[in-house]
Amino acid sequence: MKSHQRAAWIAEIRALSALALPFVIGNLAWSLVAASNLFLLGRVSAEAMAAGSLATNLYNALQIFGMGIATAVSPMIARERGRRKFAVRDIRRTVRQGMWVTLAICLPVWALLWHAESILLALGQQAALSAQAASLLRGLQWALLPYLWFYVLRHYVGAMERPIWGVIITLIALPVNFLAGWTLILGNLGMPALGLFGAGLASSLTAVTMLVAIVIVISRDRQFRRFQLFGRFWVADWPRFGSLLRLGMPIAVLFAMEVTVFNAAAFLMGTIGQASLAAHAIANQAAALAFMIPLGISQAATIRAGLGFGRGDADAVRRSGRVALTVGVGFAVAAATLLAVLPTQFIGLFLDLRDPANVEVVRLATSFIYVAALFQLFDSTQAVSAGLLRGLHDTKVPMIIAATGYWVFGMGIGSFLAFRTPLAGLGIWIGLASGLAVVAPFLAWRWFSTISRLAVRA
Repeated sequence: MKSHQRAAWIAEIRALSALALPFVIGNLAWSLVAASNLFLLGRVSAEAMAAGSLATNLYNALQIFGMGIATAVSPMIARERGRRKFAVRDIRRTVRQGMWVTLAICLPVWALLWHAESILLALGQQAALSAQAASLLRGLQWALLPYLWFYVLRHYVGAMERPIWGVIITLIALPVNFLAGWTLILGNLGMPALGLFGAGLASSLTAVTMLVAIVIVISRDRQFRRFQLFGRFWVADWPRFGSLLRLGMPIAVLFAMEVTVFNAAAFLMGTIGQASLAAHAIANQAAALAFMIPLGISQAATIRAGLGFGRGDADAVRRSGRVALTVGVGFAVAAATLLAVLPTQFIGLFLDLRDPANVEVVRLATSFIYVAALFQLFDSTQAVSAGLLRGLHDTKVPMIIAATGYWVFGMGIGSFLAFRTPLAGLGIWIGLASGLAVVAPFLAWRWFSTISRLAVRA
């Protein structure tokens, strides 16, 4: 009996690792795509980097919401495969309606982003930075639909337990985006220097490239082709459309609660000063890169928990959770160590450390990165726990926990420390850490209490 249990645990570790590693690499690659734009804008000026930060924070808040709804495709497919491994019709309809839902989201978002300058001014941002940020968004907003469709299809190949294609395509996107940005932002290869607008346009071209690439893979690969995802694409399935919205909307709100609290922090930094905003952009990039590992583990954990849930196997669900949380915490410790030891080296990737004009930005960014190192354990725990709960189609309570933790505690504490004490921008980052420290234990408690109930039913 003990040898059987040991074999089951070893099999789960191998399955999670094989599934999570491509997700992690793909997430890191996509994060590096965003970092490459920040790197190139930093070569223009610190002001351009600050304006780029404003633009991407507004765009990311809306993109992440769409990604949250698209994420519902993964647990739905996993549960369907757990019930019947070759559920071709159900899987095909789920993917199609996932693409329908994301198209519906893009229409109002495009209208909103077209008026980005007015929105940023209403949020109290400087007029010059708002105008530059709006210029970037005029080129970037068209990346939304191709990227969200790519994201739906990436979750499809991931839920089919072949996520490596998403990794390969995202890795290809890295040089494509850098070359496009180098050409369009800085004006190389005979092209005019388009600056911030060029950065947005480069990202849109990259998103289209990624979508075309994954469509080609799905159309040519025998395992994927048999689902005929793109045939009769116009045929509606309104019950499934509604199911995706019901499952995906709380995920989208949870994603948005976490990401927009960092975005709101950027807007608050903009009211403090340009140096604080530029420093926040760099520290936020460091935190985002570190988060890609627990995010990948979370995505894999959703599929592993969903497969066990679909089979009605409570032991498999429990094993998937314990393995995922253990691996996630281990990576969090490693990420925290790297951030604490190498903050200056990371900042040097974006700014000239020897330039006297950047001294204040470097000082602030260093202090922000130290706080980011401190909250890695909380960030990893909440990400993996939320992913496991998504595998069980439990999304509403995690949404409430996230809204309360990030906005009531995180933003409340951060705003108080920033504007009522001398801490300024550092106070905002302490608030972000506080929000994560509230959310993480409650999501973990929700997971353990849920699997206890599953075990009793089983």
